[in-house]
Amino acid sequence: MGMMQEFKEFAIKGNVIDLAVGVIIGAAFGKIVDSVVGDLIMPVIGAVVGKLDFSNLFVVMGSVPPGTATTLDALKKAGVPVFAYGNFITVAVNFAILAFIIFLMVKQINRLKRQEKAAPAAPAEDIVLLREIRDSLKK
Repeated sequence: MGMMQEFKEFAIKGNVIDLAVGVIIGAAFGKIVDSVVGDLIMPVIGAVVGKLDFSNLFVVMGSVPPGTATTLDALKKAGVPVFAYGNFITVAVNFAILAFIIFLMVKQINRLKRQEKAAPAAPAEDIVLLREIRDSLKK
């Protein structure tokens, strides 16, 4: 079997396609979570804590060239080493929310699987008819 044939068999397996779909949906879902955290949750937390913008929480670790603005983006562009702990807080909150949502999804899927196992499937129509015939022959 040639290498191309092996690759073709590998690439068209359902698992590979499922994985690709999962990665694409996961990337889009990650953007949604980023927006929820950045646009909805962090402003509320910032308002409660005192109007903090978590993305601009940082400590400058080097000398700042004259004329450079003291924003995180400007300092990074100027090549100044910055300890950006606010960015880390945002990413950590994103992760916690994403992990919790995935937990809820897996919990729901497991609950549905348990319900499916608990309810036995009704016998097929031909089985029901055969049983009726059997029972009528016994009489």
